[in-house]
Formats: sequence, C-alpha cells, structure tokens
Amino acid sequence: MIDHTQGRAAQRTLARVAAAAPAIKGLAIGLAAALFCVAVGAPLPWMIGPLVALAACRSAGFDCEAPRGGRQAGQWVIGTALGLYFTPLVAELVIRLWWQLLFAALFALALGYFCGYLVSRVARIDRTTAVFASVPAGAAEMSVLGERYGARVDEVAAGQSLRLMLVVVVIPWAFAALKLHGADAFQPGATEVRGLGLLALLASTLVGGLVLERARVANAFVLGALAVAIPLTIAEVNWSAVPRGLTNAAQLLLGCALGARFERSFLKRAPRFVAAVALSVLAALVLSAILGLALAAATGLHPATLVLATAPGGIAEMSITAKVLELGVPVVTAFHVTRVVLLLTCTAPLFAWLRRRRRTPGSRSL
Repeated sequence: MIDHTQGRAAQRTLARVAAAAPAIKGLAIGLAAALFCVAVGAPLPWMIGPLVALAACRSAGFDCEAPRGGRQAGQWVIGTALGLYFTPLVAELVIRLWWQLLFAALFALALGYFCGYLVSRVARIDRTTAVFASVPAGAAEMSVLGERYGARVDEVAAGQSLRLMLVVVVIPWAFAALKLHGADAFQPGATEVRGLGLLALLASTLVGGLVLERARVANAFVLGALAVAIPLTIAEVNWSAVPRGLTNAAQLLLGCALGARFERSFLKRAPRFVAAVALSVLAALVLSAILGLALAAATGLHPATLVLATAPGGIAEMSITAKVLELGVPVVTAFHVTRVVLLLTCTAPLFAWLRRRRRTPGSRSL
C-alpha cells in the first residue's frame, strides 16, 4: 500500500515537472538572451533580449513558454517603480498637460482606425479584424472586443502582439542611435532601498492590482500599482525605492510574456497579414513621432520624451523604456495611461456607431 502511494506521488511530481518544463525552458532562454544583450550593450536588454529570443524559438517550433503569471508580476513591479516618480512637483506638471494627454489619446484612436484601414487593404482581410488588430491597446482586451463584433480572434491577437514587439524593439534602438539616453531625467521620490519599506510598498501595490484584477480592469496590475504608488508619492510617503535587480526581473518576465505570444503556425499561414501589420506599425511610429515633435514644439518639453509618450506601445513597455533611458518617466506614463483608458472605453462604442452609420448589420466590415 505504501509502495502504491509513493508511486502515485512520484507520478504526480513527474507530471508537474513535465508541465512546468516549457516555462522553465522559456525563462532560461529569456535570461540567457538578456545577459547576452547586457554583455553587448544593447538598449533595454532585460526586455528586448527575452522578447526576441522567445519569439524566435517559438517561431522555429521550439517548445518553450513564459512563466505562468509572469506578465502580471512584471506589470506589478514596474507599476510600483513608475509610481515613485510622481512627486508633488511632477503631479502639478502632469495636471497642466491634461489637454495634451487627451489630444494624444484621441489621436491614438484615430491612428488605430487608419492603421486598420491600411491593414485591411494590404492584407485583404475584413476591416473588423484589421481595426481591432491595429488599435494600440491591450491584445487580450482587443481580442475580446473584436470577437464580440465578428473579428478573427487569432489574427487580432497576433496583430497586437506583433505591434508591441516591433515598437519595443525599434524605439530603444532608434533612441540609442540618436544618443538620447538621459536627455530628460526625472528623479523618483524615494531613492534609497529600505527592506521593511519595500515590503510595505509592494504589498500595498499588490492589493491595488488584485482589486482591479477582480474588477476585470485591463492592465490591472500596472494600473493598480500606479493607483496606490502615485498617491503615496504625492503625499511624500516615501517608504522605499525599488531595487534595479527587481525591475530587471520584471522586464525579463514581460519580455518572456511578449515573446511567447508568437506561434510558428500563424506566421507561416498568414505572411501577407504579418507584412501588412508591420507596414502599419511603421506608419504609426512615424505619425506618432510627428505628433510628439509637434507637442514638444508647442510646450517646450523634451522632444524625445513626447515621441516616446505618443508611441503606439503598451503602458508597461513604453514606461519602463522611459525609465531605463531616463526620458521623462512620469510624463510618458501619464500619456500612456490616458491613451489606454480612452481606447478601452471608446473603441467599441465608436466601432458600433460607425457600423450603424454604414447600415450593414451582420457584415464583417465596417
């Protein structure tokens, strides 16, 4: 009887190890790629290295995955670190920029529809799928909204993932080539790491993330962490800084999560769609950069900060890029939070209104 019990326990252990093996391999690949990028001096090494390595491995058919819950953990740590930059003076600056935040968010909505039109024409797919694959908001959220209106969910998810990958890779390399590192540095409210203070800070921001996750809010862990860390910093409750090693680990987890979204079967099945998305992302980068430069000229803020603030990337990815490159972290974060909130609340109503205007109920096109 004891032998049978021990045998079943051993089988369960082996099954758990086998189930975890792809995630362990993915994390090992991501860590090796990050260390290689650090060694060669690549920009944003802890995110770009894992992202590219896992995307390449999965596209080649290698069995590897991102650690379960890694994306949420990475967003939680990064949101906590970003919230520390919102000192009282910075908060006043961000409030004065309200009209720019709103204008840039509306521009992003229009840009998403323009890119969707471009993708539909080049890839020859329905406009519903193309629009939800192109609006620069979360991949999961746009997939859910797109499915509601008849979009092809696999193509929406793939288009959003490819957009994020291209933006995360292109912008840091372009900024590094232009030597824009440290051009617009902000200092966080807390600069010293304190053990008990760090634990209290992380516990508080984790509660914020869990609350928004339970409320089914998109990007819950980064927004929840910001929602707690920003008021604390404004109130000058500076418990602790977030150590660099922890933010590097968070970037590693985010990079693995982004890279693991790629599938070999899709890239082989829809090369025209992939090319169309890549073209639309390039157009979006150029147009958003023009907007960023125009806003910089109108306000006197650093052009590099506003180009990054208007880029069509994700909150966590673009904000941590600003942190690593020392480019107006709170300004970039505020722009991207405003953009994502507006896109998630306005994309579906606007889409439904446009569809009614065309009076084509049941059609897969706009």
